[in-house]
Amino acid sequence: MLCLAVGAGYAALLYSAKAPWSKPVNYLLAALRFVVVSFLCFLLLSPFIKTTTTTKEQPTIVLAVDNSQSVGLFTPKPVLNQATTGLTQLAASLRQKGFQVETRTLSTSTRPARPDSIQFQNASSDLDGLLTSIGEGYDGRNLAGVVLVSDGIVNQGRSPVYSEFNYPIYSVAVGDTLPKKDVRLAQLTYNRVAFSGNRFPIEAEIDYSGFSSGEAAVQLRENGRVLETRRVPLTGSRRSQKTTFLLTANAPGKHRYEVVVQPLAGEFTTLNNSKSAYLEVVKGRLKVLLAGAAPHPDLKALRAAIQQNDNFALTTYLPGITPLQAQDYDVAILHQLPARGGVGAEVLAAVKSRRIPTLYIVGAQSDFNAYNTFGTGLSITPRGSQTDDVTPILNPSFSRFTFEEDALRRFAAYPPAAVPFGDLRVNSGAEVALYQQVGRLKTQKPLLVLGGSPAQRQATLLTDGSWQWRLQEAADHADRPEAYDRLIIRTLQLLTANANKKRLDVYPTQDAFSTADDVTFAAETYNAIFERIYGQQIKLTLTDEQSRTRTFSFTNSEDGAPLHLGSLPGGLYRYAATATLGGQLQQDRGELLVQEQQLETLEARADHNLLYQLARRSGSRLYYPSQFAQLTQDIQKANAKPVLYSQEDLKDLINLKWLFFLLLALITAEWATRKYSGGI
Repeated sequence: MLCLAVGAGYAALLYSAKAPWSKPVNYLLAALRFVVVSFLCFLLLSPFIKTTTTTKEQPTIVLAVDNSQSVGLFTPKPVLNQATTGLTQLAASLRQKGFQVETRTLSTSTRPARPDSIQFQNASSDLDGLLTSIGEGYDGRNLAGVVLVSDGIVNQGRSPVYSEFNYPIYSVAVGDTLPKKDVRLAQLTYNRVAFSGNRFPIEAEIDYSGFSSGEAAVQLRENGRVLETRRVPLTGSRRSQKTTFLLTANAPGKHRYEVVVQPLAGEFTTLNNSKSAYLEVVKGRLKVLLAGAAPHPDLKALRAAIQQNDNFALTTYLPGITPLQAQDYDVAILHQLPARGGVGAEVLAAVKSRRIPTLYIVGAQSDFNAYNTFGTGLSITPRGSQTDDVTPILNPSFSRFTFEEDALRRFAAYPPAAVPFGDLRVNSGAEVALYQQVGRLKTQKPLLVLGGSPAQRQATLLTDGSWQWRLQEAADHADRPEAYDRLIIRTLQLLTANANKKRLDVYPTQDAFSTADDVTFAAETYNAIFERIYGQQIKLTLTDEQSRTRTFSFTNSEDGAPLHLGSLPGGLYRYAATATLGGQLQQDRGELLVQEQQLETLEARADHNLLYQLARRSGSRLYYPSQFAQLTQDIQKANAKPVLYSQEDLKDLINLKWLFFLLLALITAEWATRKYSGGI
């Protein structure tokens, strides 16, 4: 009302006097001025418009198809064709009834457009992961149910019967539940590292069904050559037998041994009759010196981590407590050495004179001035005794060794550890493997640095509180601190690798890959004075056990991006790399191990009981491929309703652009009328 009053008063004052135009025109001009002024006053009150938008989401049915190899191998073809055809018809019928239908498989990277286009080639069956990912992906959406087509075989992840799913599961059972006449190689047990000249065992476990007498011939092979054959009796009283092969580790390097059960008459399948054992023969244990300025919990954590690996022989030294044994050590760990007061001078002199690769762990007792003279690639200038409490985070550009996704999750759960607060300068040629995270702030301050010179590799860990990490991880993961142990072991392995006096260094980013992994290679190139250079063209030739070769070309970049070869068949590969550096041809050679995964051939008998339990717990039932018509009716009878979502939106009236042009038009009309009628 006040705005209207202001507009009326303004118009009355302006147009109450005698005007040179007629009264109708005067009233029109007064009305225009009244509207414009009143509305401008109204806009000063900041009015807004509230709009409500309503959207409808139809119920969604997800077709979850177990596309593992076991379904394709052991389901009769007519039954499998009936299942895929039934899924296609089910999808069409549900879409006609207003449902949204989407298809998911075990292969998370791709989503098939139609159920009948699915290829049953996945190397493992993780039904819990499939169902869990569907629940997470459709959280908050109108998920009416999941149609799970599977044989019920689970060989990766946990069983889905131990998980809770908040949506109906309509199980469709494929596969064959009848016992089959079969002999399979269930498991190989062996040590993955053997020392040259030692004898080591490979134990094979053979499971069988449908055989009550006779025997099976089990062969041990290497490169196609039969090394030994053993006879295993197939008695009716037992369904599992074990036999052990004893071998002598000869030539150092990576080896693949194949254990094969010779096919028997009447076997259902021979796909599960062989397994491969992958191990590495090394010349001898690497000698590790663990020296500390004083007793410390870190020393126990480091000792426990190192002793998990049979490839290392550990010697501990504490100045004034234990004597320093005169040995040719392959690597040293110096905990808070050099220390204030000159503690441990003899071990420092030995490490320096013999150029032993060294991992420095700094702490409250460290002498930073002395440390900075060792050329580790890191300079530390502390500010008094101040510290930061940090946790480790990965440097994504570091590629000398890799961290598994599980390790990164475990790093995030570590308790904070104290590091020196001050100026930390990473010198040229050094690399940061781990950065510091302070609370939730990810910094660019180094935590684990690898540097030194080609003649003496060195690394530095900027905390003496890492023992807390191992303790926390052991408490959280059933006494299995794998991430901490792998971090220490891989750091030592990197330090003890042959001193890089070669200008071309090409290496696989993991010790071994599986047939499901993306095989990756990293490369380092150096100039004549062993400074890192980038952008070099490298040719890589990969040769398998059948002497077949594959050739790849790539360029090493400063960001450390690896060469991706994709997945490779299982076996032992030898690689040769060449590059022209400074006009000179450089070469590097090595071995690559790809382990076969035969999870899908181990079990041919479908587990329909698992599918029945999943369906029953969700309030549904078990179906077979011939019952898709009944399944369609049951989904429709569930009477899933669309969900309406309302969204309110508040918008200030003054932000509507068309109002500006409307007011401008009214003011322009008033001005033009006055001008035309002879006014000013």
